[in-house]
Amino acid sequence: MQYRFTFVILLVYLLSGCGGSTATKTSPLENMHSSSKKADKLNEALIMSAVTQQTPIEEGYLIGSEDVLEIEAYNVDELKKTVRVNSQGEIALPLVGVITVKGLTTSEVEQFIARKLDKYVQETAVSVFVKEYKSQRISVSGAVNKPNVFAVTGPRYILDMLMMAEGLTKEAGNICYVIRPTLKSSPAERSTTMVIDLDELLVGGNLSLNIPVFAGDAIHVPRGGLVFVDGSVKVPGAYTFRSRSTTLVQAISMAQGINADAALSDVRIFRDTGKGEREIIAADYDAIRKGEQPDVLLSENDIIIVPQSGVKNFFNGFVSTLKGFISFGPLYW
Repeated sequence: MQYRFTFVILLVYLLSGCGGSTATKTSPLENMHSSSKKADKLNEALIMSAVTQQTPIEEGYLIGSEDVLEIEAYNVDELKKTVRVNSQGEIALPLVGVITVKGLTTSEVEQFIARKLDKYVQETAVSVFVKEYKSQRISVSGAVNKPNVFAVTGPRYILDMLMMAEGLTKEAGNICYVIRPTLKSSPAERSTTMVIDLDELLVGGNLSLNIPVFAGDAIHVPRGGLVFVDGSVKVPGAYTFRSRSTTLVQAISMAQGINADAALSDVRIFRDTGKGEREIIAADYDAIRKGEQPDVLLSENDIIIVPQSGVKNFFNGFVSTLKGFISFGPLYW
């Protein structure tokens, strides 16, 4: 038989007349950290990571107005200069003239100056170093406590900016995006996007992910996905899916546990197959709780239904709605 399944956050209690609501005595559930506790843990790790050694600034820095550059060229003494980039993004150098450097990397400026010197010297090596970084604007948005566009000076890193945004909210997912304007030398691309695993950076301590950020960068922390828990649980609803390690036991813990009338051996997980259908995964929650079966890893947008015991055709019998949120394709039994 085929059923169309339109799910909402709260399951209509079709069985509201059946049984009481007193809680059974259950053993403590593992991993009962709420989303807010997970955010607290990440924010604690953020504070600790921010004071540790960071990755070095890379060649990707884009020179901006008011930056101070130190320039040298082998065999060209006239070019040993310390210059400030003017408000138009230009510098003036002997033998080279006025050149626009704003929006270029130091290596691009080195190559440009070397080409200009070809007419004067047979061979030279040019070095350009940013001595002073002036004001840069970097935005931080999404699931942070203080989203804003920040004016900063000097080299900055992801952790610096997350600290300036006062840390992560409880809805934050486990990744962030760094969206960077394209270099002038790559006009075909408007921007590049880097994905940073926040759990790996903050909890795992992988500071190689603490990359430097530059003027014009946008850091976005998306909210985590959702899992839905409904049926015979204490607080049915939609809960933040924070990481790939979220399990069935954790999700039911977020819903504050099961009711006295729950059919623990007949829990169902409805999972999107990506083909307009939902796969149905049967789980014995009681056996998992007792350690007789492994816990089930969840995916984003999984729907967990805990049926009431002693009720026939529970799964075939209920239909509920979620206003404008999710509509699922056919389910096959």
